[in-house]
Amino acid sequence: MKLLASTIRTALGTGLLVTLTAVSASAQPASQFFQGKTITIAVGAAAGGGLDTYARLLARHLTARIPGAANVVVSNMPGAGGQIVARHLMLRAPKDGTTIGTFFPSVLIDALLAPGANALDASKFSFIGNAKVEASVCMLRNDASVKTIEDLLTQELTIGGTTRGSQVVDFPTVERNLLGVKFKLIPGYQGTREVGGAIEKNEVQGICGIGWSTLKVQYPDLLTGKSFARIFVQEDMKGDPELNAAGVPLMSALAKTDIQRQVLTILYAQNDLSRPYVAPPEVPADRLEILQKAFLDALASPELKADADKMRIDVSGMSGADMRAYVQRLYAAPPEVIKALGSAFGP
Repeated sequence: MKLLASTIRTALGTGLLVTLTAVSASAQPASQFFQGKTITIAVGAAAGGGLDTYARLLARHLTARIPGAANVVVSNMPGAGGQIVARHLMLRAPKDGTTIGTFFPSVLIDALLAPGANALDASKFSFIGNAKVEASVCMLRNDASVKTIEDLLTQELTIGGTTRGSQVVDFPTVERNLLGVKFKLIPGYQGTREVGGAIEKNEVQGICGIGWSTLKVQYPDLLTGKSFARIFVQEDMKGDPELNAAGVPLMSALAKTDIQRQVLTILYAQNDLSRPYVAPPEVPADRLEILQKAFLDALASPELKADADKMRIDVSGMSGADMRAYVQRLYAAPPEVIKALGSAFGP
């Protein structure tokens, strides 16, 4: 009996200690929480690509802007168009602010593109911010028979792509099914650079759904007439100022109904969210605020801007609050628009 009583007292004491420790940890000020911690940025793509490049740029400049100077590291988790990282954040990653992620923006509208039991409701993420507003385009060889966007309605155009979940597959797929443009899509290339090589070798005639900021670094003469290719059309609702000034048309000009225009608005929203950063659901609000502020401070810093200039990439910050509001507006689209988007995206 004495042994049992002693055991009970020990168990109760241990339980109390665990409880007090948990309470102490939860009561710890957010400004102290990150002291000595490591924050991991999980990237839903392989090393060397655009998502990875931005994540490593951000990681170098986040540490100094987080109280406690937490160490920030990048971990690549490629696959399934960013879904591996997204589901890791949603289902398995710790919800304490030490894991954040970035993935292709299609993940943010996954439940709209392909609704169903397995669709990921990205509106539940803790939003940290977006690092780049983009305009997507189609680049074509100069000798392609298609000369105007109206020609796309009557002449087949062979374009290259990578995998479903990437804009270079999703954008032309929806445009073909929604607008009736005659894209012949050849997917399966490892990356957009490989598609670019295929265009140069005339294996395919072009690529669609690729960011203008990416192309103008790889092919700086696209608007001068001195390149083997040209920017043919913008896949965006408002267009890039530089391309608008050059007279590059918008694909949305081919939309004939308001439903089609609303579908394209949702699809092209990925341009405005092209470098998203999120954390798991239910991260404590005070820690999330620290991450959100550090994110915007890093993007606005002269040091990061100088670093980005050397890398020849553009950055443009969107706050976590604005990002959340943007995604919520997308998810509030009328049912008939969501249905049309799902049909255009395909099975």
